[in-house]
Amino acid sequence: MERGSDIETRHLIALRAVAEEGSFAGAADALGYSQAAISQQIAGLERVIGTTVFDRPGGPRPATITPAGRVVLRHAERIIERLDAIENDLRHVQSGSGGRVVCGTFQSVTVRLVPDLVAAMRQEIPDVALQLFEGDYNDDLLELLVAGDIDVTFIASPVDDARAELVPLGIDPYVVLLPADRPGGSGPLQVRELQGVAMIGQKESVYQAHVDDALRRVGVTPQYVFRTDDNGGVQAMVRAGLGVAVMPRLTIDMNDPGVVVRELSPAVTPRTIYLGLRRQGSRLPAAERLVEIARRTSRAHLSATKS
Repeated sequence: MERGSDIETRHLIALRAVAEEGSFAGAADALGYSQAAISQQIAGLERVIGTTVFDRPGGPRPATITPAGRVVLRHAERIIERLDAIENDLRHVQSGSGGRVVCGTFQSVTVRLVPDLVAAMRQEIPDVALQLFEGDYNDDLLELLVAGDIDVTFIASPVDDARAELVPLGIDPYVVLLPADRPGGSGPLQVRELQGVAMIGQKESVYQAHVDDALRRVGVTPQYVFRTDDNGGVQAMVRAGLGVAVMPRLTIDMNDPGVVVRELSPAVTPRTIYLGLRRQGSRLPAAERLVEIARRTSRAHLSATKS
């Protein structure tokens, strides 16, 4: 027998067809080939394995598979089944209706935007396997994107990286979070009123640095009494009355009766939430579908971007 790798798919397809149809002529009709072509494929297979796979009685009597032919046929059926599965999976991947897509995310997006995205994807493209990776910083997520470790990622401004194509999903304004029992009106809070007020903030983040810069520009020196990277922890400390917090609206549980959310005057420049895709290299159609769905499902949580 020659090397097994010399067996070709066409050999196995012809073998199965003759076994199912009982004749070379029937196999030729089933596959749309000439009878001579089927005979050539079977002869080629027999040459590779070094023995016959059919007894050919001639005349009207059917071709009979040999013991060696049965061994090959058993494996052939499994191989053809797997090849059919590959073709089917590739069709799904190429159409964006199947395959696997890995999406980067970060804390507030994971809590507010991703659940609606997941639900919509399960409804619209259920054969796409979604895997999520949560990171803390834009730079880390972008490096994973460019390296190909993730296929698409949520990103918050500010961001400036020519390697990524950024699709805007919407605006996330900064607001001030206050304990529910704190006296005050319901309109915008003047930023200067935060001077000397105990505040809760993040340890180190792009948005926290943005908030601190915005406060200092209007003459407010923030006085933090507690810092945490957990958005829920920030809100819990505000609810308990330890201090107030300036946060992106997306990071806040707006249904919490223990806190009050007010706008700021002057407003802190809001952040934009994007989905980032690699500029270089091929993109998964499923990742493109994810972007389409996210643009729709994010509207309930983000303000529209300016055109």
